[in-house]
Amino acid sequence: MIRTGVQTKNIVNDGHPEEGFSMIKRAGFSCADFSLNGYLLNKEIYQSSLNRFFDASVSELERFFTPHKKGAEAAGVTINQMHMPYPVYVPAGEKQVNDYLRNEVAPKSMAVCAFLKCPYIVVHGFKLARFLGSEEKEWEETEKFINFIAPMAKEMGITLCIENLYDGIGNHLVEGPCCDAVKAAERIDRINEKYRAEVLGFCFDTGHANLVGIDFESFLTTLGGRLKVLHIHDNDGRDDLHQIPFTFAKTRENKTSTDWEGFVRGLRQIGFQGTLSFETAPVLSAFPETMKQDALSFIARIGEYFAGGVSAS
Repeated sequence: MIRTGVQTKNIVNDGHPEEGFSMIKRAGFSCADFSLNGYLLNKEIYQSSLNRFFDASVSELERFFTPHKKGAEAAGVTINQMHMPYPVYVPAGEKQVNDYLRNEVAPKSMAVCAFLKCPYIVVHGFKLARFLGSEEKEWEETEKFINFIAPMAKEMGITLCIENLYDGIGNHLVEGPCCDAVKAAERIDRINEKYRAEVLGFCFDTGHANLVGIDFESFLTTLGGRLKVLHIHDNDGRDDLHQIPFTFAKTRENKTSTDWEGFVRGLRQIGFQGTLSFETAPVLSAFPETMKQDALSFIARIGEYFAGGVSAS
């Protein structure tokens, strides 16, 4: 059965997490994408300004997140996916920063994922093609990191999910890591065979795909069952805006900026039975606080619409 979900950022707070999870449930969602990346922001990582949240021991982190776990359970919301803080490697970054990301943030993120009984964690690949000269050499570095945490994933029953990303050159957005579905499929299969477990899968991000002109239907059908989680959001084709689907049009005749029909067809063709998860947190800070529940309910309704199309015979 296809379910719908939404990220917890801008909904669930640390003071009273049960209220946020209840809001998610009332809106019509049954799942949540736990925004672990909100505890160590990417802009802080790039500036070598670490807040030391992950200095805490695993037991301390478990105590900290116990109210979140209980709040989700009480609301009847399943934490089905989460996002590891990113980047996990900063090109030309300080060694102490990259060592901290690898040796503290990554393993403890896995521990939190296991504690919350979450089956999938999204991991960003390294953006190194311009530094190393090729996508293949870039992937080699990402694979080294995957091999570092894959044994943990296997032991904990967690699937790591690589995500299609974009990169910037000058004032232009270009394809980043994991934008080739054929290569991604081969790499996922090879690594899973190596560990004799499903330690690696894929997260398809609709917004990133739209920015770099990926053919949704072709990409999804190539991935097939390797697709485990989704990041659903919209943009104008120029900036990574994380807005509500169907928000943007290419013409005055209202042709959507994003190929939502191809998205639904692709999921239907591969028999997708996972969670239609929305990565639309910025939307909720745009609406007045009194309209947050309404905005969430509208997003959930779009999820129901997508689910109907994906399930159609």
